Amino acid sequence: MTKRSVVVLDYGSGNLRSAEKALIKAGADAVISDDLSLAEEADGLIVPGVGAFAACVKSIFDMGAERMIEKRLIGNRPVLGICVGMQMMFQLGLEGGTSSIGLGQWPGVVEKLKARVLPHMGWNTVSSPVESSLFKDLASERFYFVHNFAVHQIPFDESNVLSAPLISYTEYESIFVAAVENGPLSAVQFHPEKSGDSGIAMLKNWLNQL
Repeated sequence: MTKRSVVVLDYGSGNLRSAEKALIKAGADAVISDDLSLAEEADGLIVPGVGAFAACVKSIFDMGAERMIEKRLIGNRPVLGICVGMQMMFQLGLEGGTSSIGLGQWPGVVEKLKARVLPHMGWNTVSSPVESSLFKDLASERFYFVHNFAVHQIPFDESNVLSAPLISYTEYESIFVAAVENGPLSAVQFHPEKSGDSGIAMLKNWLNQL
């Protein structure tokens, strides 16, 4: 079987090399690139993210990557956001006393975790729907989280036309969104590239959808 081509989008965020290595281990033909044409045409696109929501979103807009991501989604070409790369897909981020506009693919607000000790750093299980493709055969596995902010709920309206996304949750004193699967757009709050065999298995599940 031909390896699927995957671009790890380089927009100035960190942790790119470990994501690339994890994808290669999972069986992808992965490369780090800031070439938007290459990113648009690849079988899969990873949008990573480390740092502040506002700074990451600004970098995406500065390079025009939001248009490329939109083109991929319109064309049903898979995109996977990781950590802040997931958070940016929502409408709004509240950080440092200010609000910042996200990419707006999903409704919802990224805000500080409701917990006494931050950051949330360590291994947690994920509660996912039985229909989940990302977490197929991974119900009891643990994944590595490190973050201060998260989405606590996604206010989707009932619709007879559009299918509701599959939402997975994790609990750290309060319950927050750990992953979303919504057609070609998926995202996870944890770091699969830092989650050992569990993370590699999840990436393999994602690659199987490409």
